[in-house]
Amino acid sequence: MIALQLTDLKNFMNTFLKTDTFDHFLLQEAVITGAATYIIDGHITKEFYTENELEELQLNGYSMLPFSMLRGNCFDLIKGKKAPSAFRFVFCLSPENLRKTLAAVGSNYTESDLSGIFFNLKFQNQILTLTTGISYRIFSTDKSLDAEWDKLMKRFLNQHQISFEEL
Repeated sequence: MIALQLTDLKNFMNTFLKTDTFDHFLLQEAVITGAATYIIDGHITKEFYTENELEELQLNGYSMLPFSMLRGNCFDLIKGKKAPSAFRFVFCLSPENLRKTLAAVGSNYTESDLSGIFFNLKFQNQILTLTTGISYRIFSTDKSLDAEWDKLMKRFLNQHQISFEEL
């Protein structure tokens, strides 16, 4: 697990809310605090969609919605003359990106060993931080996957010109 401070808030927010850069991540939860606190639960309400709709939207096997489907809602809650006083977003990898990540890093872990690979964004006191994490279903002292996820997240930020400092 690493903690990074994202140093160019304006650039990050434009990238985050106005481009598709984060769209492929699944949104577990968003909490946005301004005049009121808004909580978005990114878990799919299965009764809302038919099986055909889930298939058409390529959501079969997902428990959460991709950020692409909720980004507009988040943008509407954050935009304005006055910035929110705080927000928190919890993202995780989709099942296929989890598989690809495990394969790319040559991990001995399997999908069934993990509950998810995550990152969190937290804005509070005018400071924006990103933390990474992995939730394991099994006990292991091997933290090599954690180190690889940390490297991949830093590479992702660098590829998208998102400046950061390690905390």
